[in-house]
Amino acid sequence: MQGDYAVELDSVSLLYKTRMAFFRHDKFKALDRVSFKVKRGETFGVIGGNGSGKSTLLKVLTGIYTPDTGSITHHCKSSSLLTLGLGFNNELTGRENAIVSAMLNGASKAQAVENIAEIIEFSELGKNIDKPVKTYSSGMRARLGFSVAMHNKVDLLLIDEVLGVGDQDFRQKAEAAMLNKLNSEQTVIFVSHSAGQVKKLCKNSIWLDKGKVKAYGQTDEVFNAYQARHLT
Repeated sequence: MQGDYAVELDSVSLLYKTRMAFFRHDKFKALDRVSFKVKRGETFGVIGGNGSGKSTLLKVLTGIYTPDTGSITHHCKSSSLLTLGLGFNNELTGRENAIVSAMLNGASKAQAVENIAEIIEFSELGKNIDKPVKTYSSGMRARLGFSVAMHNKVDLLLIDEVLGVGDQDFRQKAEAAMLNKLNSEQTVIFVSHSAGQVKKLCKNSIWLDKGKVKAYGQTDEVFNAYQARHLT
């Protein structure tokens, strides 16, 4: 039933243009007839190697890119994309960015400010929360982004390759937060090159390769197909 799904993709394709020479361009399909459905409240995995189309897929889902063909049907009111380096104003402090992000996702300023203490604690940024984000390392930016995303109230959360950042303790804490999402009503689409992480966190998944869906269904079956391909 339609009401069971947060988002549905039907034969979605996206063409990229690459410049070959002066006044000459070539095209390739970054996404090629991609179809799948994500149930409300589930954490859905997307695995694949570099250049497989994983990050492009998330940008299509958030409306950053518009597909050339196919359709995307959203049955959710709000979504947020968490990826390294996206969405922060480098001139603002971590605190200011966290507040702006929450307000862009529908929170009032009072609600956004109320969440700051939990965000600071989870991100482990301490006094760095009041420094400009342009002074942050990539790991600090990722910890802030993940912490903000975990505390923002959105219907659909899209996570792109961020669980591998930080030290071992923070990675374990991030995975625990993701596992908590499995027991919540929030829908999550989780992208990773690590099939092991997807297998641990997601019941259903797709495997993307060169923009095409090579396997779709229960994660154990998708994982086995992915592993078999890389063992041959």
